[in-house]
Amino acid sequence: MRQIDFAKSPRFAQVSTYGRLPFTKNLRGVKAAFLGIPFDGGVTYRPGARFGPSAIRQSSRLLRPYNYFTDTNPFDDLHACDYGDIDVVPGNVVKTIELVEEGLAKVISKAVPFIAGGDHSITLPVLRAMKRRHGKVNLVHMDSHFDFWDAHWGERFTHGSWLRRAREEGLLKDVIQLGIRGSFPSKEDLKDGKRLSISTFTTMDVMQRHDALKKALASLKGITYLSLDIDVADPSFAPGTGTPEVGGLSSLDLIKLVRLMRLDLAGMDVVEVSPPYDVSELTSMLAANLLYEGMSVLSRDKKV
Repeated sequence: MRQIDFAKSPRFAQVSTYGRLPFTKNLRGVKAAFLGIPFDGGVTYRPGARFGPSAIRQSSRLLRPYNYFTDTNPFDDLHACDYGDIDVVPGNVVKTIELVEEGLAKVISKAVPFIAGGDHSITLPVLRAMKRRHGKVNLVHMDSHFDFWDAHWGERFTHGSWLRRAREEGLLKDVIQLGIRGSFPSKEDLKDGKRLSISTFTTMDVMQRHDALKKALASLKGITYLSLDIDVADPSFAPGTGTPEVGGLSSLDLIKLVRLMRLDLAGMDVVEVSPPYDVSELTSMLAANLLYEGMSVLSRDKKV
């Protein structure tokens, strides 16, 4: 499973797949599979994340085989491929959740998924599929928002409520949030985090409390899923997203954070990339590279 050789075929040529990897539904021998979930029916502000997977593929053309900083060849080590997209039902959150759970169950029985959203509501069915395969998993949640609100306009399945649903459904063990910032609807949100047993590190915590952050991440024992909302980045680095918040992390901060992870990684998603609001592909390029770094961490720590 190798990339198209850029010395033989220019990077701007050929059909877009993630990292110019082979497109296949046959996961025999594959250890890591990129896939898209093009759904944004769970958003509460800007739409457009349904176009995220295709934009991330397009912006991944410059990814190269060797990652110097992790000393890995993730695409080759993991026999990585592009699995395509899971088909969704536009406008129907409940039906889409069912389809995503079933679609993911087929993938994770054979390979570690690296998922491009889509809005953050897609992470709930991913975690349901993880529970079926692995039992409860730990969660590292990188985001500017808590995402554990109960409902929006009476709707219980949105990109801002998936984490509460996951807790209620018993899908998770330990949960660590990184990058929280901005204003909150209420001070009660802080109490809700404690009630839900969620450890939260704000953006300032991530920048200043390095030892505490490393200790918290090191405390995660067992299978862990990494979910990254691109709005954890400052809008100057990732303008193409649905609910931007100023004062976020830089692209380099995020890449360093992912490389810091020493996890038994069960999978990863990068969500909320909304190309209609992007500038010069900044957001989709960052998303593509963060998924690459996630694959590199898997390759490094699994010693494949």
